[in-house]
Amino acid sequence: METSGTSGGVMDAKTGITITLNIKFNGRSIPVSLSPESTVKDLKSLLQPLTNVLTRGQKLIFKGRVLADGMTLRESEIADGARVMLMASQGLHQGSGPMLKDAPTRPILRENAPANPKGSKRSEVSVDKGHLERWKLTGVIALSECQLKAIPDEVWVCGPSARVLDLNNNSIQDVPVKIGCLSSMQKLFLSANDISDESIGWEGVVSLKSLTILSLSQNYNDAMLEALPTKAHISVDVIEKWRCAYAKGFSLTMLPSALGALTSLRQLHITSNQLTGLPIQIGLMTQLEVLKANNNRISTIPTQIGDCNSLIEVDFSSNLLSELPETFSNLQKLKALRLSNNGLKSLPNNLFKTCLQLSTLDLHGTEITMDLLRQFEGWEDFDERRRYKHQKQMDFRVVGSTEFDEGADKN
Repeated sequence: METSGTSGGVMDAKTGITITLNIKFNGRSIPVSLSPESTVKDLKSLLQPLTNVLTRGQKLIFKGRVLADGMTLRESEIADGARVMLMASQGLHQGSGPMLKDAPTRPILRENAPANPKGSKRSEVSVDKGHLERWKLTGVIALSECQLKAIPDEVWVCGPSARVLDLNNNSIQDVPVKIGCLSSMQKLFLSANDISDESIGWEGVVSLKSLTILSLSQNYNDAMLEALPTKAHISVDVIEKWRCAYAKGFSLTMLPSALGALTSLRQLHITSNQLTGLPIQIGLMTQLEVLKANNNRISTIPTQIGDCNSLIEVDFSSNLLSELPETFSNLQKLKALRLSNNGLKSLPNNLFKTCLQLSTLDLHGTEITMDLLRQFEGWEDFDERRRYKHQKQMDFRVVGSTEFDEGADKN
């Protein structure tokens, strides 16, 4: 029997012996500790959350030979202090991709947005009387790509007359509680800014009872997160703790339980943040139709998501999911489910049996195979639906390739 040791490793419960290996991957060294009786497959499982590379996408090489999954480290003649090289197969990763020595830069849509010191309140757009009157008359406040560092005071003057507020692609950090004064707000766009857990006044946001669309995608400070240390001699655990501490101050890492008060919400866009989970109160959003939460760090989904019975489209691609709750099968209106680049090994048992409108399923970069999918009850009907949809797309020439892709690896 084996138990957890230090640094996320594994030690033998009988002898207490562990060995430390140095895994060479993408220009850095990852120290891991585990029992010499652990198998190579155990080592790969340990490396998956540290590298974002799925186990079947890992090739471990020691002294010029590829290590076999079923062999123990002792049988493979791997001793304490050994150096093992990890090679990753392209596409077989979870989350946003393999963890690199130099993190890739997020594509920023806002143009030439200058660095914004925290606490700056000055906006860089002047609002004349004509603009203000037009906002009040139409109810639409369009301020995207205006290089704003703060929400202009004139916005609050609009009060209940405002129905749409578009602040996408700016450098806004603070969303004050007084956003609640826009009591008739139906659509709120705050994507591609610098909003963090500590700078958004959720009390004001969740008071917008008429809100149907909330967009908070792509909110994190690249410069801060990319400045995290990546020295080879610093352990992965320490780097991850630093990353979490920085992320909390410069990005969105969590959604509040009060989010469940937005019972009129139909679309929630929270992609490309640093979110680690969803609140259980998401189940109160019974009118939610579109949930896009791809490119985050979500490892578990609450079972209450099964209560969101209006969901039509769900995207959890590029997260850290290893399983889905069985309650996913309750989403009978679901038409599109995107789960690529996660550590998933299976799906809810009744997904194909009860989700009879499901026709799009993306499972690229997961552990799920076509052979496994064919064992699910209801697979044949789902397969017929997706092929019919694909043929319609082909007829109208709306797909880029004539090859039909099952959306799951064949082997």
